[in-house]
Amino acid sequence: MNSRLKEILLDSNKLKVMVVGDLILDEYIWGNIDRISPEAPVGVLECRSENSALGGAANVANNLSSLGCEVYLVGAIGKDEKGKRLKRLLKKRGINGEGVLEDPDRPTTNKIRIIAHSQQILRIDKEDRRAANDHIKGKLIHYIEKVIPDIDGVICSDYGKGVLSRDVISSIVKAARKHRKMIIADPKGSDYSKYKGVNIITPNKKEASEASGIVINNDENIKDAAKKLFDVFNGNAVLVTRGAEGMSLFQGNGKVTHIPTEAKEVYDVSGAGDTVISVFGMAAFAGYDLADAARLANIAAGIEVGKVGTSVVTTEEMIHYLDEGELRAKGKILSYPELRQIVSLAKNKKKKVVFTNGCFDLLHIGHIKYLRQARSYGDLLIIGLNDDDSVRKLKGPKRPLIGQDERAHLLAALDCVDYVVLFSELTPERLIKGIKPDVLVKGGDYTKAEVVGRDVVESYGGRVEIVPVVEGMSTSNIVKKIMEKYS
Repeated sequence: MNSRLKEILLDSNKLKVMVVGDLILDEYIWGNIDRISPEAPVGVLECRSENSALGGAANVANNLSSLGCEVYLVGAIGKDEKGKRLKRLLKKRGINGEGVLEDPDRPTTNKIRIIAHSQQILRIDKEDRRAANDHIKGKLIHYIEKVIPDIDGVICSDYGKGVLSRDVISSIVKAARKHRKMIIADPKGSDYSKYKGVNIITPNKKEASEASGIVINNDENIKDAAKKLFDVFNGNAVLVTRGAEGMSLFQGNGKVTHIPTEAKEVYDVSGAGDTVISVFGMAAFAGYDLADAARLANIAAGIEVGKVGTSVVTTEEMIHYLDEGELRAKGKILSYPELRQIVSLAKNKKKKVVFTNGCFDLLHIGHIKYLRQARSYGDLLIIGLNDDDSVRKLKGPKRPLIGQDERAHLLAALDCVDYVVLFSELTPERLIKGIKPDVLVKGGDYTKAEVVGRDVVESYGGRVEIVPVVEGMSTSNIVKKIMEKYS
């Protein structure tokens, strides 16, 4: 699965995409609140910094640009300082802004967010939501008709600020049909009939509920809502983003795909919908399966909401996330060939690999402390675990007390352990030569000179670490105490 999604990312990033919609200049004021105003019972924000970012349809364009797409942005700004700032940001990001028109009759839409201690505490909106005048709409439509033959797909980013009126969308649909281009829209409002002829819409759960008139609180409700939306806009698919519940894709052929969220921590949902439609649209325009496109968009959204403020997600971030998924997908107990593959992947991501080995018969606190210390030396801790036959050869015919499968699962259950591999030799030298760990760790009952594999590891620039043992704590001592108490 992850390798397929990586293929989409790498294959789709040369697309030409037109983004039409409402352009917004996002501004952020960052600071801390450490005192209450003497003038009123409100916190006083001590401003630390300020910055501007592309918002609305401009943020969709920015996301696509960060994924390597060639973007043609179409929309309107005011003839003001905010508009000039927005155009400078577009130029800096390499986004084609020839389709961005100045409208002297309206201000540039501006959202100002106040951030204290990394949390948004207030938003101030400056906007005019009236529909663009006929002159501006005519020029927008003319530009769209001129450029659309040369692009791979169209994204309509509707924030309800007046650009994507019914007649503008109708003109986009007509031009797209003529040149066989796909249109995906992030809708706004409760009347989705204005999107008739659009191929795919991407409402969030609240929007889907309002537009369908159905309260959504389970999978059946959301399926009913999607069916009603299909009846209104007559498209090919509906992708509903559901926040903490992930997203659901409904296709015209009856196929339904529910995708759980990938978000680990949510700091700010600003711009998450822009990220979704950007990644989903890029994959869909490249001709990939819509379910895979949705899975990729879901991962991107999970990354985006972990950032504060309107942010973009890069191809590198997504590939890194997918690689991390491959490291986790196989579980912790691996065969030697699987381990070699995982280590190769980890090293490609510049991760430091730590290796130790042992019998770990009757896991005890000494082992736990030892393994935690070993893990602190790098990014991955791999344990070479002696199988039952090799333990018997090393410890005698009455050992191990616990079988190799149980010992492997006990070790794998520890947070500090990343992977466990069984080996049958008396020493782990073959493993060490095969995986080439950056750090080789042994307990304090060894000297560095006695550590098997030390010469191998040091030959390529690795190092050996000796961890002190917990005094009096060993499997042999535990067995001795049991024998004394119960013999």
